[in-house]
Amino acid sequence: MALTIFILQLAVGILAFPVYLLNFLGLWKWICKKWFPYFLVRFSTMYNKQMASKKRELFGNLQEFEGPSGKLSLLEVGCGTGTNFKFYPPGCRVTCIDPNPNFEKFLIKSVAENRHLQFERFVVAPGENMHPVADGSMDVVVCTLVLCSVENQEQILREVRRVLRPGGAFYFMEHVAAEHSTWNYFWQQVLDPVWYILFDGCNLTRESWKAVECAGFSKLKLQHLQAPLSWELVRPHIYGYAVK
Repeated sequence: MALTIFILQLAVGILAFPVYLLNFLGLWKWICKKWFPYFLVRFSTMYNKQMASKKRELFGNLQEFEGPSGKLSLLEVGCGTGTNFKFYPPGCRVTCIDPNPNFEKFLIKSVAENRHLQFERFVVAPGENMHPVADGSMDVVVCTLVLCSVENQEQILREVRRVLRPGGAFYFMEHVAAEHSTWNYFWQQVLDPVWYILFDGCNLTRESWKAVECAGFSKLKLQHLQAPLSWELVRPHIYGYAVK
């Protein structure tokens, strides 16, 4: 089986040779950072339509984590275009962080469309090093479709715990590796190398639930599901929340 996967990876790699060449020349990353926000606008619209009920379920109890001020301070890590905004409760104070500055103009549009929120600021930084965000300053941290592409899951989760106040919550919704006995996992393995380059560092075969389970939260509510998505490769999901 491993040999078959390798041969198919090689065949896919040959078909994607122009992308690999651009990547070798150092050009693809620049191109990807520019075009990825435009792709994400389209993908996120589709994703929100197909996952709306699950997102409403996930974010339905956000207000339970309001701080002493009576308002919810929320940090969204890997905010992208701001497609989660409509699921946040009125008056929520939102700070966004993303390593790609090209998302900012799309984020501003989302802010204008979601006047029920109090937008604080957009920080350009990786999730593994959120130093502009103070220790214990957030009631909630949100991370959706992000753990698949970060360089270090353990470090980003340490940062999440650092910025959360005691009793604060980390909400997540992530696509993950399929069960190893399935054909979906087989094709995830075949396509993972080229997928990683095409989609700005996204990994198809990450078992992200293991990192969340080992992150040291006091309480964890985590569920697996087959998401009702058009793309079968990213249907395996986890979602839930963890309390510091």
